[in-house]
Amino acid sequence: MQRQRRHRGTESQRRRLLLCVSVALWLPFVAVAVGCRQDMHDAPRYKTYARSDFFGDERSARPIVEGTVARGQLQEDEVLYTGKQGGAFVAAVPLPVDAALLARGRQRYGIYCTPCHGLAGKGDGMVVRRGYRKPASFHDQKLRDQPVGYFFDVITNGFGAMPDYAAQVPVRDRWAIVSYLRALQLSQHAVLDDVPPAHRPELVAVNP
Repeated sequence: MQRQRRHRGTESQRRRLLLCVSVALWLPFVAVAVGCRQDMHDAPRYKTYARSDFFGDERSARPIVEGTVARGQLQEDEVLYTGKQGGAFVAAVPLPVDAALLARGRQRYGIYCTPCHGLAGKGDGMVVRRGYRKPASFHDQKLRDQPVGYFFDVITNGFGAMPDYAAQVPVRDRWAIVSYLRALQLSQHAVLDDVPPAHRPELVAVNP
């Protein structure tokens, strides 16, 4: 009797062991099978630029709804973003023109403008000396008479042989360049009477 009980106990343990081993072997396969459910992973979708029979124009990529504005790209201030008001170029910079703005404009001008326009704005930059089309001097009367909005528009959209710099130069930096350009024009046509009396002795000391 004891031998039979031991035999039955041993047989039961073997079955349990086999069951545990089977579960352990099959468990990874079950987990993989469950993980392979696609559901929304295989949701119907179009490939880029694919043709569509659903839409009348047969394009799967739908045009942006009219009036849609991307986050962070709302440009409500017409003057700031276009340099125009009512279709006309503005005469004043829409930012506070101070020493910081002029310093920024001088730096940006040196990076983006001097290769063609030169340090003094006379159109004698390094690439012009090597054959690029010469731009007009900023000191020509025609350009001196242009409002600041004109220069902002040219930087933004380009003009003639000059490409646009909208992608390279942010809006406020464009206005900084325009402000410095105005100061540059003034500097090349300034007379002693334009200098505040308190600073005139400094000029005399430099240019006796």
